[in-house]
Amino acid sequence: MSDINIRITGRAGRITLQRPQALNAMTYDMCMAIEAAFDAWRHDDAVALIVIDAEGDRAFCSGGDIAELYATGRAGDFAYGQTFWADEYRLNHKIFTYPKPVVSFLQGFTMGGGVGIGCHGSHRIVGQSSQIAMPECGIGLVPDVGGTLMLALAPGRLGEYLGTTATRMNADDAIYAGFADTYIPELKWSGVIKALEESGVTDSIEAASGAAPKGELRALRAEIDAHFAGETLSDILTLLNAENSAFAIDALKKLSRVSPLSAACTVEMMHRLRGPSLNMEKALDLEYRFTYRAMEHGDFLEGIRAAIIDKDRTPEWQYPDMQVPLAAVSKMLQPLGKNALKL
Repeated sequence: MSDINIRITGRAGRITLQRPQALNAMTYDMCMAIEAAFDAWRHDDAVALIVIDAEGDRAFCSGGDIAELYATGRAGDFAYGQTFWADEYRLNHKIFTYPKPVVSFLQGFTMGGGVGIGCHGSHRIVGQSSQIAMPECGIGLVPDVGGTLMLALAPGRLGEYLGTTATRMNADDAIYAGFADTYIPELKWSGVIKALEESGVTDSIEAASGAAPKGELRALRAEIDAHFAGETLSDILTLLNAENSAFAIDALKKLSRVSPLSAACTVEMMHRLRGPSLNMEKALDLEYRFTYRAMEHGDFLEGIRAAIIDKDRTPEWQYPDMQVPLAAVSKMLQPLGKNALKL
């Protein structure tokens, strides 16, 4: 498959995304090929670890390729999307629970589906160009691909803030929020990968690591915790509207661009997931409840139309006043019964 190069080099199973012209957006076929490789290498003694990288300097993976999702959904076929998300989430879970080291190199944009394949392994490398985000609320989805696990585990109320505003994280921010582990200057990446391939151990990662350029999240933490502590999206909006600070104005501007239903569900998901029972299975199950319904009952098709198809950037969301009824949130997140996600 020309979109992806899967091979064994030395002691390493190697996966390279090869769609730089499309910011390495992941197609369904690419997702299935990655899963097949992980399955094949799980018990292969020749493969000591897996290295995932991507061609081009603009993006590791900007997300999932959603053109086909939109086309089928507009035609009233919701099953394709439901299958796509279920299979993608199964891969995310396999990466998260994989028994061998999984090393990813996350240059440029790593968003949405890119987070799902790049941010669940054991060694997540970022560099000076890294921009990591969960922008799903902007297209009528919720943070998914296991992203809600990291958001719920992030310090303070970063989960609500990053999940609803789609704020981009640089390398330092991503490490602070739990989306990455190690900063290595990108000029060193090829040497580190070569060492991984030759040795089959991860010692070269720590040896090449350095201090990341300072991000913004640490300094904003107190304001984020104060303004995003509400039980609901409505509570958060009340807290933000009560203050005329630069942070509140910026946060309100970002929230004005996203689906109110998606943002309200994201806040509820954070509250449901936090606590001692949090695990990847619980996070993926809750995400799938929303995405399973996203085309028929959510804002997904309208979000894609406005952002990708017509590019008018003026989506007609449900609940444009941003006052989302609790019943609407409950409807999107209620259990799926026999249609529940199976890992």
